[in-house]
Order: sequence, then C-alpha cells, then structure tokens
Amino acid sequence: MDLQALRIFKAVADEGSVTRAAGRLHYVQSNVTARLRGLEEALGTELFHRTGRRLAITPAGRTLLAYAEQILGLAEAARQAVRADDVPQGTLVIGSMETTAAARLPAALSAFHRAHPQVELQLETGTTEALLADVLAYRLDCALVAGPQHHPELHAEPVFVEELVLITEAAHPPVGGPRDLHRPQMLSFRSGCAYRGLLERWLIDGGVRPARIASFGTFEAIIGCVAAGMGVSLMPASVVEPHRRLGTIRTHRIEAAYAQVATLLVWRRDQARHAAREAFQATLRACAGSTEQAA
Repeated sequence: MDLQALRIFKAVADEGSVTRAAGRLHYVQSNVTARLRGLEEALGTELFHRTGRRLAITPAGRTLLAYAEQILGLAEAARQAVRADDVPQGTLVIGSMETTAAARLPAALSAFHRAHPQVELQLETGTTEALLADVLAYRLDCALVAGPQHHPELHAEPVFVEELVLITEAAHPPVGGPRDLHRPQMLSFRSGCAYRGLLERWLIDGGVRPARIASFGTFEAIIGCVAAGMGVSLMPASVVEPHRRLGTIRTHRIEAAYAQVATLLVWRRDQARHAAREAFQATLRACAGSTEQAA
C-alpha cells in the first residue's frame, strides 16, 4: 500500500466519482481506476459499491479512509519536518469559522500571500466542532475556532478576542435580558457552532427557551432574516457593524460571560515543523496586533 494509492483512494472517496477524482489529481481516468482496483486487490476487499457510474463507499472503505487521512497527514508533516530549508512553500489548508473568515482573515490572507506567494492557500469554512474534527483527521493544517479548547492532541494559540452582540430587527426595543425579546427564535449556523451554543445558554439562563432554532449556511442569510424580524442571533460586533450603521438591524450588548470569546488557532501536536503554517501564525499575530493598536 503506497502513499499515491491512498491519495487516489481518498480523492475518489471525497469526490464520489472516478471522473472527478481524476480531474482533481490531473490523472487519466483509466489510471485512477487501475490504481483503485489494485488497492482493493491488495487489501482483499471492495472499497466502493459500484452501480453504473455511481460509487458508494463501503464500510471497509470508510475504515480505510480514516487511516488514509492520518497516514497522508503524517506523511506531509514528515516532509515538512525534514526539509533542508525553512522557506514556506507547498500547500497550506486553513479552516475558519465563517464570521472570522469574513471579518478577520481578508487582511491576514492578503499580507500572507504578498509575503509568501509560493504557498498555495486553501480556505475551508465550518463550525468550530467540524473544524476541530477536520484538524484532528489531518484534513486541515490548522483552523481558527472559538475557545476555549483543551484537546490533548491539539496546540491552541489565542489570536483574537471577539465581542459578541445580540442582533435583532431594527425596530426592536432595547434588550436588557432574554425576557425582553419579542421573538425568542434563534437564527444561527448549524449545530456545532460555538456562538449558537452561547446564545442558547444565554436564553435558557435568563428563563427563556427558544421557540425554535433555524439553521443557516451563511452569516449573510442570518443577518437578512434577523432584519426581516424572523428571530435573533449572536454574532461578532466586527461582522455586523456595517449592517447596524445601515440601520437594517439593531445590536444589543449582553453580559461578558456570553459575549467575550477568544478565537484560537489550533493545529495538531504531532506536526513538529510546518514552515507555511508557522509563517501564517506570524502573519496572524501581526494583523491582530495592528487591530488592537487601531482600536
């Protein structure tokens, strides 16, 4: 079982198609099919159910996929660790909460690209829970998540401190506590979002159970539905400030226990050296320092 066979297998599993995997890897389709068949023969088991051109991963395939992600992640970490130089290069796959990607990352990514154009950056967004799982599975080199985090297999470095604010429709009266809400329906990202958990806790601690929790994939959709009076949400002030200025929503401060959240950069402890990630960390520190001075 060689690394390239595992890369091909993972690409097919990710894409659900030999054709798409071949395109992603820049291989001819027959080569991908042959390597996949060879891997199955070597293991003595089918990794995919084949129905026409459709592929569905088997239980054995799912087991192998978990190992393949770890093996490929460790192989990349080893490659980075033994490089003769410390010049950042190669691919850096970063994960981020969507609100952080929108409000905090543009300046950092721009500065990093200018300083290290030889690094290919890839950005994936998701909830804190999903991002942590992807870092642990070696699918991400690092990720920006909501704190606190104390996983034994992860390093965590504080980068930003976000002030979260409650947002309501513009016409909503001032909110001193959860009982002042006209509509306690929560509008948030899907389960696994740290901000969603804080909002739910704030409501329940204040004696209000949310009538319903509506999940969205983007913060723009959440803000739009809050502006339309469909419910309330909890978001970083840095993200919603432009909308507050336009008068489409109203923001309300809540207790610091629910509103002050550290954003952490996390990565695996067994990644001994990764020049591109370390350069990205340095860029984040510089951008965070510039933000604090400006404030």
